[in-house]
Amino acid sequence: MRAIVAIFGIAWLGDTFIAGHSDMVKEAVSGLVEVAPWTFAFALFALSVMVNSQGATTAVLVPVAITLGLPPAIIIAVFVAVNGYFFIPNYGPIIASIDFDRTGTTRIGKYIFNHSFMLPGLLSMVFSIGFGLLLSNILL
Repeated sequence: MRAIVAIFGIAWLGDTFIAGHSDMVKEAVSGLVEVAPWTFAFALFALSVMVNSQGATTAVLVPVAITLGLPPAIIIAVFVAVNGYFFIPNYGPIIASIDFDRTGTTRIGKYIFNHSFMLPGLLSMVFSIGFGLLLSNILL
């Protein structure tokens, strides 16, 4: 039940944030991507953490990347960064897995940013983006 309430609350918050600040988000991403195209991954990650939605992140930022002329290979290479919702442990499946774990190994630590999903999530994302960028350089 806690996971369901968290998901609906975060979805509403994310939608409100995007609706109210979409121009500011697009402007910030534009400046970042013009300097270094690979930094688009940071924009995808940061927005997905804030809105907890891969779909909303994609709908807002991918058109910006296309408009700025970011190569499609780079967009595809860094696309995995839309899965940053694990960063703050408030996503429904994360909360549910912590609630269901009777062994105590899946937990939120003393600080919010040292939970059981942090290291595996960050490592898989970094390696996936690195591999994607390597492939995109080969294809370009």
